[in-house]
Amino acid sequence: MASFSLPPINDNPGGGWGPSSSNLPDQFKFKDIPYAPYSKSDKLGRFADWNDSSTDGRQTQQGGPGNQMQNTRGGGPGGRRRDGGQAFGSGTASAFAYFHVEDEASFSLVDNKGAPPRRGGFTRGGRGGARGGTSYNNNRGMQRGGRGGFAGRGGNNQRGGRRGWRDWDKNNRTRESSVVISPQWSMLEEIEFHRLAKLRLEVDDPVDLDSYGRLFAYDKSYDRITTKTERPLQPVDRIRYNTTTSDDPVIQELAAKNTATVYATDVILSVLMCAPRSVYPWDIVIVREGNNLFFDKRDGGPFDTVTVNENAADPPQDPTPPNPNNPTDKGTTPETPSINAATSLSLEATYINQNFGFQSVLENSAPAADLAHPNPFYGPDESEPLASCGYRYRVFDLGVTEDEDVRICVRTEVDAYTPGPGGVEAANQGSGLVTIRALNEFDARAQGAGGAPDWRAKLDAQRGAVVATEMKNNSCKLAKWTVQSVLAGADAMKIGYISRANARDNTRHVILTTASVRPTDFAAQLNVSLANGWGIVRSVTDLCMKMPEGKYVLVKDPNKPVIRLYSVPMAAFTGEEDDGEGFEEEGGE
Repeated sequence: MASFSLPPINDNPGGGWGPSSSNLPDQFKFKDIPYAPYSKSDKLGRFADWNDSSTDGRQTQQGGPGNQMQNTRGGGPGGRRRDGGQAFGSGTASAFAYFHVEDEASFSLVDNKGAPPRRGGFTRGGRGGARGGTSYNNNRGMQRGGRGGFAGRGGNNQRGGRRGWRDWDKNNRTRESSVVISPQWSMLEEIEFHRLAKLRLEVDDPVDLDSYGRLFAYDKSYDRITTKTERPLQPVDRIRYNTTTSDDPVIQELAAKNTATVYATDVILSVLMCAPRSVYPWDIVIVREGNNLFFDKRDGGPFDTVTVNENAADPPQDPTPPNPNNPTDKGTTPETPSINAATSLSLEATYINQNFGFQSVLENSAPAADLAHPNPFYGPDESEPLASCGYRYRVFDLGVTEDEDVRICVRTEVDAYTPGPGGVEAANQGSGLVTIRALNEFDARAQGAGGAPDWRAKLDAQRGAVVATEMKNNSCKLAKWTVQSVLAGADAMKIGYISRANARDNTRHVILTTASVRPTDFAAQLNVSLANGWGIVRSVTDLCMKMPEGKYVLVKDPNKPVIRLYSVPMAAFTGEEDDGEGFEEEGGE
């Protein structure tokens, strides 16, 4: 027959509910365990959250002082609480709480096992993964997800955390500096881009000193070209000079007269004024002689070529060179360079810009505008014909106060003048001037295309979509062109849209259309601030004027938004060095 016996009851005659510790058996005496308050809504721990049954990654919990409602974001099991009041029982009094230590920095994983096939070659990362968590892509590596990781929320800045194949490798790609930093150089200053972006200086209209060269009329028929009436780009044999500042005979004469404090060209100055937009490396050689500063470029340096999709999310890349410290590493350099590599695209874009400017002017059917003086770089021994080019030497006052004498003399360039009645006379007086540039399309399916639409299908009907994509992928290049046009006082800037005749052939091109914009209006469209650019120039000028006489080089870090000022020997970049100091040209720049 079933029976039931009562358990022993330990009475507490001293008062209160429950037995006293003196009446408890020895096996139940846990005197050293502190009391920890708890509630049913408490989490067991960050590493094991079995209570989260939310389906949309959000849930509302009651807790904290005053039983305030608090939102949490879970994203399935493993979710964590957002910033806010702590839930009841999770305070500092808990002796059982698990405290997470950020130790992933020293953690690495190498997995050579083959990955199972995944749908579309993507992996899901939830809403970016837990804090400090990792998500894998085809077992080839590891990347951080979630807030504080390398990827944005959801990975690739998209809700849902979808990442593409080999996207983990994009953050590991490094560029080489545009100039080899010698150990003998001393770094004087380091300036981050976010500091440059805060500078402002309003500058008045410039004073024109003199003009040189000959200008041809712009051919307006190029404004009427459409994708249905495309015109082939033809190579034209012309000479155009891009002499650095110190070698300019006109600037040498002006410097001898103490015309200004700083001397530069519009190409060099535009790079400095648009520095916060730049991604590729560059360098400017600065020479101080007395109270004068000369901003120079190196021969064969980054200023002689045009970049392509520099600001794209995944810009064109050059093949990886072999590692000299690892004899087994042969790199990824193919025997034949790809036509869509960064260096190849840069040379192609430079070729397109030069020939489009030579081709789109009228050399015979319209009179040429001869400026005040002939081309200062064209010698009597030259036999090849000159390109249409005019040089305007202008002085800008960078003084903050009336008593401050800080002026910069800039050699600016224009490419043509607007034809019509009075066009030649107007060009001689500095009006109706035109600058000519060209954007190029290579292969929409190639790496580095930046999601550009098909120009032949979109230019006529949806030009805005093409322009918006180019403004995103080539923000720095377009900003520099616009600043150069504003510095030169050009009334219009002609931008040609030029594509390959065949995506696999980089030697034949066609002109699809030409757009005409006003430089000042286009600067507002691109959000280019001339005041910010002048503030950068003035800050660099003040920094260099504090230094003693000598030679310096301003270098943009190849992989960080930082510029650095180095002091270099006077023989640097002149070919007179014995230690091999020189430059290493970066592809795509």
